[in-house]
Amino acid sequence: MKLQQLQALIALADGGGIRAAARMLGLSQAAVSKTLRELEQEQRLPLLQRHASGARLTEAGQTLLIHARQVAMQLERAHGEMEAMRGQRDARLCIGVTPWLVPTLLPEVVLRFRQRLPEIRLELFEGLLAVALPRLRDGQMDFAIGPLFEPLAQEFHCQPLFSHGGRVFARNGHPALRAQSLSALLEQDWVVNYSPASYRHVLDRLFTRHGLAIAPERLICAQSMALLAGLVQAGMLSYGPEPLLLCPEFAGKAQALSLREDMEEIVIGVISLQGQAHGYAARGFIDCLRQTLRQRMRSAQPEDRALARMLTLRF
Repeated sequence: MKLQQLQALIALADGGGIRAAARMLGLSQAAVSKTLRELEQEQRLPLLQRHASGARLTEAGQTLLIHARQVAMQLERAHGEMEAMRGQRDARLCIGVTPWLVPTLLPEVVLRFRQRLPEIRLELFEGLLAVALPRLRDGQMDFAIGPLFEPLAQEFHCQPLFSHGGRVFARNGHPALRAQSLSALLEQDWVVNYSPASYRHVLDRLFTRHGLAIAPERLICAQSMALLAGLVQAGMLSYGPEPLLLCPEFAGKAQALSLREDMEEIVIGVISLQGQAHGYAARGFIDCLRQTLRQRMRSAQPEDRALARMLTLRF
């Protein structure tokens, strides 16, 4: 595959036809058509469905388009980093961060990073994985820091940082706080975060591994911290990272249940596309995060000690 072939495929998808793609690329329609025909011949698959009003991608074309966009984005990042190192352009680093890190660790990490690489334009998303993964796939995000689970490894590179316990929790005063087993909670409504890829893993982590099953309609997906906190305060149960209980949305408002079932450890790490090398800015941010974690684990401050008791470093 040649870069100009992938660029032609992207332009056709964005423009909706050969004429628009040619205009976007500054080429003749004949040149674009020839480039796309050569790509189809090399792949031995029909990538386009041509019709009187234009052309659209086949299933094979849509699959290749995902990779073409990633290649184009990676090259753009490489150009940007080289220009930034020459002082010709500000480099940009876009990161998705699991919500509980925002009030606990992130401010110190960002300040440390700004001191080290002040020329980098930093863009942060407070994103549960259901929000972050689509941005990783289309190249809008450099990496995410979030929970790792087996299905992720099939599509993404996962680099562990630390682990913590998972806990079932409810708002203060909830009758379920008296429960001693998950089996007593199957008729409750639950709110958790999951993506389509992680749904089965969430079910297994919480119920199946304990020989339990819950009706699908009992499990509600919340894709923001505000939604999660609001529905917990409304009376739903939730399952998630223990450090979440230190965040302002939950601290003093919710508590973990004491259940006989052992909850599986949750590993938090850096999630990026397979085969995508981290640039110098990404490496710098990850190193700042590691330094902050080491420092917090040694700190005598009460809030740091509370967090340190929940975490186990994995690097």
